[in-house]
Amino acid sequence: MVETIFGCKWSLTLFNLLAHGINRPGEMVRNVEGLSTKVLNDCLRKNTEFGILEKRSFAELPPRVEYHVTPFGEKFIAVLEQIEQLQKEAENNDD
Repeated sequence: MVETIFGCKWSLTLFNLLAHGINRPGEMVRNVEGLSTKVLNDCLRKNTEFGILEKRSFAELPPRVEYHVTPFGEKFIAVLEQIEQLQKEAENNDD
């Protein structure tokens, strides 16, 4: 799971968007240059399957879908942030 999520270059971008209240797919694509709808949908699907995100669909016209971080996802993202911090420390030690 960690390899799949961390290996996707868009997952961290996705988590950052969600942290800033951007939770609708169309809005995500508009806010990130180079991110296609297909790649975003694949990333959202993987994160949802792992229980990191939850998909909320609203019975509206036009249809509205939002993604939110689950309690498990909050723990997972915290671990990723710790890994990222360790990476920065390792890079600083190389100097």
